[in-house]
Amino acid sequence: MAGAAARGPLPCLPLPCLLLLLLLLLPAASAEPELRFRPPAEAPVRLFTEPELARYDGHQEGQPIYLAVKGVVFDVTSGKEFYGKGAPYNALAGKDSTRGVAKMSLDPADLTHDTTGLTEEELKSLDDIFNNVYKAKYPIVGYTSRRILNEDGSPNLDFKPEDQPHFSIKDEF
Repeated sequence: MAGAAARGPLPCLPLPCLLLLLLLLLPAASAEPELRFRPPAEAPVRLFTEPELARYDGHQEGQPIYLAVKGVVFDVTSGKEFYGKGAPYNALAGKDSTRGVAKMSLDPADLTHDTTGLTEEELKSLDDIFNNVYKAKYPIVGYTSRRILNEDGSPNLDFKPEDQPHFSIKDEF
């Protein structure tokens, strides 16, 4: 207060002059506010551990339903009548069910990511279903840790996100 009094009283200016002065002194506002950080060019890839993916198994009302095939996690909520609680393919939800999809099996032993021992025909079927059903119908929301990380936990340098241009990235969070 004492410092303000030492400088003297503020000049009394008409309102239009004050507004003009404020416009000149304040930095120009652009249509887009300047960010202190730049968002990544692509949306970040979401990594799902097995326990985290298991939470999206269709048993909890209001929660999305996720299913992984070939380490790619799809939001299959729009197919709730197939993958929801009590639905015919609910056993596939909440896990990487690659082997089950390849073999067209709901046997609990087949509901795994492991493709060891699959026949050429089963592998072809897996690729067809992956591309023509899951990638065509359901948005990708992330990847399993097995797809992104090596067994020792280091990043898989060969990882490339799947191309799915007909969907926009779904930001659930």
